[in-house]
Amino acid sequence: MSAVLESYAQGSWFTPSDEGTPLADANTGETVALFSRKGPDVSAMVEYARTVGGPAVRALTFHQRANLLKEVAKHLMGYKDEFYALSHRTGATARDTMVDVDGGFGTLFGFSSKGRRELPNSTVILDGPSEPLGKGGTFVAQHVYTSRPGVAVQINAFNFPVWGMLEKLAPAFIAGLPSIVKPAPQTAYLTAAVVRRIIESGLLPEGSLQLLSAGHEGLVDALGPQDILSFTGSAATGAILRNHPNVVSGGVQLNVEADSLNCSVLGPDVAVEDPEFDLYVKQVVTEMTVKAGQKCTAIRRILVPESMAGAVTEALTDRLSKIVVGAADQADTRMGPLVSLAQRDEVRRSVKALRTSCELVHGDLDQVEVAGADAESGAFMSPILLRAEAGAAEPHEVEAFGPVATVITYGSVAEAVELAARGRGSLVGSLVTRDEDVAREVVLGLAPWHGRILVLNREDAKESTGHGSPLPVLVHGGPGRAGGGEEMGGVRGVKHHMQRTAVQGTPDMLTAVTGQWTTGSRRSVGDVHPFRKNLAELRIGDTIESAERTVTRADIDHFAEFTGDTFYAHTDEEAAAANPLFGGVVAHGYLVVSLAAGLFVDPAPGPVLANFGVDHLRFLTPVKEGATIRVTLTAKQITPRTNAEYGEVRWDALVTDQDGEPVATYDVLTLVAKGEE
Repeated sequence: MSAVLESYAQGSWFTPSDEGTPLADANTGETVALFSRKGPDVSAMVEYARTVGGPAVRALTFHQRANLLKEVAKHLMGYKDEFYALSHRTGATARDTMVDVDGGFGTLFGFSSKGRRELPNSTVILDGPSEPLGKGGTFVAQHVYTSRPGVAVQINAFNFPVWGMLEKLAPAFIAGLPSIVKPAPQTAYLTAAVVRRIIESGLLPEGSLQLLSAGHEGLVDALGPQDILSFTGSAATGAILRNHPNVVSGGVQLNVEADSLNCSVLGPDVAVEDPEFDLYVKQVVTEMTVKAGQKCTAIRRILVPESMAGAVTEALTDRLSKIVVGAADQADTRMGPLVSLAQRDEVRRSVKALRTSCELVHGDLDQVEVAGADAESGAFMSPILLRAEAGAAEPHEVEAFGPVATVITYGSVAEAVELAARGRGSLVGSLVTRDEDVAREVVLGLAPWHGRILVLNREDAKESTGHGSPLPVLVHGGPGRAGGGEEMGGVRGVKHHMQRTAVQGTPDMLTAVTGQWTTGSRRSVGDVHPFRKNLAELRIGDTIESAERTVTRADIDHFAEFTGDTFYAHTDEEAAAANPLFGGVVAHGYLVVSLAAGLFVDPAPGPVLANFGVDHLRFLTPVKEGATIRVTLTAKQITPRTNAEYGEVRWDALVTDQDGEPVATYDVLTLVAKGEE
């Protein structure tokens, strides 16, 4: 007897009192699990996330949260065989499962890496430099991102039960938000298995992850202005959520990823004999058949020049005829079943609607040859290729969420852009071309209507991840019909879950609030050179004010000869004098920076292990021969690395001349030993 799916709520597993509704194996029709609409108290789950999970996550730094995601990914990889077996029962082939399961793990690794490399080892993110608000420098502002004291509720779709959960969980967790995951019923048993393994690991703070394997009635009612609701699914359900009172007037932030009639455009420059032609055809077939076309990023509209319609249709038909439809766990299966018989029926209805203005050129809506399974018991169907009549409206309005795509012709690049826009907003579009002018016109025309655009040709094909593959470092979402939301996007996805605030005050106050030295703040000049201090001893604001150094003509001449930089401003008196920016020979900017290093560096071995670069270097005033420079170097930001015996220190470097005028500013980046806390 199959077990009813449990929810994980308030620190324990909740078993519904009723038997629930059977969830069928997409291949055989056998019951895999039971899904009950009766779940735990959702209001209590939200409150538990806010009061237990939230404080525990926010007590960690961004780096600590990122490291935990890495450990979770490593832990889950030990259960791949278990997840693969369950994934096959959803209708996913080995290739499909790799996209979902391995893709989900890869997303955790990706966010872990971005979080450790691009975010500070603290709990506040600075958004840009400080903004001076007064002439005297005593009143400034700084934009900051801080964590919300709320909960991230994630209502996911059936097609990616692993990746769909983890790609929402990762940025929310790094942002400091606990998550309540609500999977779609059809494949909830796979999501539940992954969540169970995460909970068993004990890696995440208690309350930071809860699972609602039941209906979500009352869940949105429990949300408030600090909470974020992310939904992936139909536009109809998205519209219901948009009109919920807590979204309309209660301040709940809603992120929707909905229907998407994605297109792929074949450039007018591509001929049948070109490699790009094969790339185009292969990509379309891949997007039609991976996950049996049950992908929000799948190609639904095939936009090709009028002169190429016959060749493209013939090539697609030839490839599609070789697709083996069969049981998802069979090695030779190229396309498994749809997730359920109900979903297959829905796709069939959509295809019938499309056929009011489209010709069926490949596939059979009612019959399909199936390998290794009973075609009647499983949710199998044939790949369906349609060809639109001139002026057809349905391909731009009806989404058949299965292995279905329509060939549509265009006469000009401008018309291709117009046809793509008729989808009213998509997650992704692609263009196959080698013509850079075509690429510019199409991309700039499609960009307002798409969240992501792939330009594919022979040069990038080997490294391309494909039309339908969202990546954790890129935003995932689209305008208009696609929902208007954004997910993932690396640090952008993290910031999406946080609050941006402009903080105004004195430089010292901003330094205290942000934990990073603000221009104009106090500097602490002591008897010990800051380079002699390890991380445990170093403090924000620790400063060295260097001795002076006069820049001579001999210095300038030697630097020019030694480096080969003989630009006229450094070597030609007459030409340099004629330039109003210089008024005579001036020192190389990099000579000034080099001399500055000699003024502030402590040469003996010590806590400073290495200099790994400079940021934001600006040369402000030309330094002429005879000028005297000095450096003020201040510890600006201290970032310990959690997995190393050293950390990063960012120093504010200010080089001034004999009149106290700034001649160069930049940040110096060093690696410094931690020492003992």
